[in-house]
Amino acid sequence: MSVGVVLLAAGGSSRLGRPKQLLLHEGKTLVRRAAEAAVAAECGPVVVVLGAQAEAVTAELAGLPVRTVPHADWSAGMGSSLRVGLKALDTLEPAGASPVVDAALVMLCDQLRVDAGHLRALVEAFTRTRAAIVASSYEGTRGVPALFSRALFPELEALEPGQGARGVIAREPSRVVEVALVGGGEDVDTAADLTLLA
Repeated sequence: MSVGVVLLAAGGSSRLGRPKQLLLHEGKTLVRRAAEAAVAAECGPVVVVLGAQAEAVTAELAGLPVRTVPHADWSAGMGSSLRVGLKALDTLEPAGASPVVDAALVMLCDQLRVDAGHLRALVEAFTRTRAAIVASSYEGTRGVPALFSRALFPELEALEPGQGARGVIAREPSRVVEVALVGGGEDVDTAADLTLLA
């Protein structure tokens, strides 16, 4: 089973007031940490969707085997960035060939507890169960990072620009398998969250 990764790194971080992708944590920028985890998971191609501060974010990915995809309309919202990322996975496929990926693993760059081990656990659960969705569970909810089988790509692509993948996860709970992510709610959205960074 091949699983492509879509790392959403396009947002402008309006609540924070500066691009979170470039914040440092444990000596690396958040986008670099997330991309390195995606590559280390060794599950398939990694696509990084860029928007705000695209040049600076691209520079942070230097030397990594990822494909960067610019998204001119990134300010429309996460749903539009997700659509761009999924289409980029499709363009990796030669014309007339079978799909390169069987599923897409959607992740953000600011979840501090996400590492390659957790991403591999999501892929392993998908391989074992063939569930339509394998989602991270934390703080009483199901969310990203989450893996979506290829059959659900049309649902993800149909999201409104301002919607995230959580709506698809919640739509039919019976099709979701959970993988616990301790501390999954530790992310960086506001200035108060900067205390989480080290």
